[in-house]
Amino acid sequence: MKIVVIGGTGLIGAKAVALLREKGHEAVAASPSTGVNAITGAGLDDVLRGAHVVIDVTNPPTYEGDAVTCFFRDATRNLLEAERKAGVQHHVALSIVGVDRMEGNAYFAAKCVQERLIAASPVPYSIVRATQFMEFLGTIADLSTADGTVRLSPHQFQPIAADDVVAIIVEIALGVPLDGIVDIAGPERGAMHAFIGTYLRATRDARRVIADDKATYFGGSMAENSLVPTGRMRQGRMTLGDWLDRMRLTDTATA
Repeated sequence: MKIVVIGGTGLIGAKAVALLREKGHEAVAASPSTGVNAITGAGLDDVLRGAHVVIDVTNPPTYEGDAVTCFFRDATRNLLEAERKAGVQHHVALSIVGVDRMEGNAYFAAKCVQERLIAASPVPYSIVRATQFMEFLGTIADLSTADGTVRLSPHQFQPIAADDVVAIIVEIALGVPLDGIVDIAGPERGAMHAFIGTYLRATRDARRVIADDKATYFGGSMAENSLVPTGRMRQGRMTLGDWLDRMRLTDTATA
């Protein structure tokens, strides 16, 4: 089966392409670096010719409010129209748990636009909403640091490893379209500041972590369950401890 991964050279996309090829499928990585630009539409018709499934894991070059909305709106419109013409049978998009439950986060608002376009398209679809990736815990800490102190929300957090995200997305892509949304999350839930504090200690980062009820999440106001599934979900297998152990082994092997 031919499966095109839009954003196929990024973190999730590259892993998805590799896993699909391991399973014997014709997986094609599509991105501007491979001559495919969803924003302009360049290369879409050619790359989608003969494709049965499209997995969209694209990310914008900027996260500013208007620009990020334009990115997801224009790219999704172009992609869905090209899929319709090519006869694609399943559109799979990666989104975010809680994307419709947080005010003030421009990225989340833009992803809501993307989801609405997908749901309104005639192309059968599955939207996979994931919690935050463990691979970005350090980024969250850095963006939440002032004067050497990391201020983070004490609200609920349930990060998932990128490898688990990829495994679930590929399984869904190879199945019958959901024509709906599924939430996926890691196997452990707890306070955000506690998770990231554990990560920092494990990486020998001496910054102090403080729980702050007023801390925002990339500009968005948080409530207790803003970033975690509130109903049924698919869970990954890798705990934070498992993921940290894997990172240590990788670091040792490449040292």
